[in-house]
Amino acid sequence: MPVEENDSDARMPYQLPFPAEALPEIVIPDAVPRDERIWVPQAENVWFRPLCLNRSQGYWMNLLKVRKSGVLSRHRHPQAVHGWVLKGRWHYLEHDWVAEEGGYVYEPPGETHTLVVPEGVEEMITYFQVNGVMLYVDPYGKTMGFEDVFTKIDLCRKHYEAVGLGADYVDQFIR
Repeated sequence: MPVEENDSDARMPYQLPFPAEALPEIVIPDAVPRDERIWVPQAENVWFRPLCLNRSQGYWMNLLKVRKSGVLSRHRHPQAVHGWVLKGRWHYLEHDWVAEEGGYVYEPPGETHTLVVPEGVEEMITYFQVNGVMLYVDPYGKTMGFEDVFTKIDLCRKHYEAVGLGADYVDQFIR
């Protein structure tokens, strides 16, 4: 039931304690960071910026930044993925649509595709929520590697230690 505008308590914050076991929220004022050290290298000219690494439910949310054109990866998703293009554009070889700045993409479970950043795109940044695992595959479905929330956390720890932020810098994104 919505709060009535003339309700005298409408602007009063919630007065009871939160559940004792509830985790703190994550608030990131500079989601697209000014400090380049926050971007974790994933491949040549490819980085990700963690936003939420949920180890208890097996998903992660991050920004993917690409500064090259061409094929980025071919991969399969056993669970749903959501994407929102913040800058640039990209597409999948297997589909006839293009994900452009401001656009939203839902990838259903079972989807296998080859991500391509087209010529002329200097920088692509897309927010992704990836549930479960990403399986990197060859054109015939043979698994070549994988990523999950735990491999993401490990990459972050190594990178943040190497750039002087400390391995525990990633802890603020882990739930």
